[in-house]
Amino acid sequence: MASIELVDVHKHFGPRTHPVKAVDGLTTTIEPGEIVAILGPNGAGKTTAIDMVLGLTEPTSGTVRVFDTTPRRAVQAGRIGAVMQTGGLLRDLSVRETLTSIAALQRVPDRVDEVLEQAKLTALAGRRVSKCSGGEQQRIKMALALLTDPDLLVLDEPTAGMDVGARRDFWASMREQARAGRTIVFATHYLEEAQDFAQRIILIGKGRLLADGPVAEVQAMTSGRSLAASFTHPLTEGDPQLAALRALPGVTGIEVNGSRVRITALGSDAVARHLLESGAHDLVIEAPTLESAFLALTQEK
Repeated sequence: MASIELVDVHKHFGPRTHPVKAVDGLTTTIEPGEIVAILGPNGAGKTTAIDMVLGLTEPTSGTVRVFDTTPRRAVQAGRIGAVMQTGGLLRDLSVRETLTSIAALQRVPDRVDEVLEQAKLTALAGRRVSKCSGGEQQRIKMALALLTDPDLLVLDEPTAGMDVGARRDFWASMREQARAGRTIVFATHYLEEAQDFAQRIILIGKGRLLADGPVAEVQAMTSGRSLAASFTHPLTEGDPQLAALRALPGVTGIEVNGSRVRITALGSDAVARHLLESGAHDLVIEAPTLESAFLALTQEK
């Protein structure tokens, strides 16, 4: 049984005569235990897609299923936990009081201590929410999402306000959650975070699916590799070295900064060999990154 299944999902806003297509024919399936990053530029439709998975809004057309039922029924059954970018906490309550009050509403009062430990909040249990840092408040939201022991965690910018160490600890705990069988779906603007922690990338642009696959596969969708090297003399337009580089098969771009040259090419072996045989030094070869793939794919569309 899939954790999430979207089939030809459309979501339009505004008048029927001139609708804004926030989501435009999105189809994908997410299986249990996957850690999936949903990426896209601002206005791509990420938040709208997440809202439909959470049952906060209905699709204009198409089908959204969560554990083979409707999103709202999945939420009511406690199978989905969510950490949203918007939405606040009651500042005058302590951390424990916040969790205790929500646990009572969800009829899981015995989960409070366990969730405090999971979110590394036990030492902060008596602190007022207003005295917690931005990263600590994100951890409180994470604890609230875990109260019902959900099968699916949906996270919208979950590490906003966290420092580098807190982010590392957060994703280590998320890997533990995934190993326990939970599905983790998160939207983030931190591409390095998605590259390091996601198993799979879903890239959306203008409401459409641009890429969907393992991180390495999406990275490889960009155009080739980047090479940088230095010559013994500054390079100027008309220099035979530049002409020879441009003539190499697979070279798609060249940038010059004094004696340093940066080349993008479909393959690196022939270009690297030519540079070294030409007397260049300090050669650096960079594989495609998620950032380069993100920029290439979203700009193309």
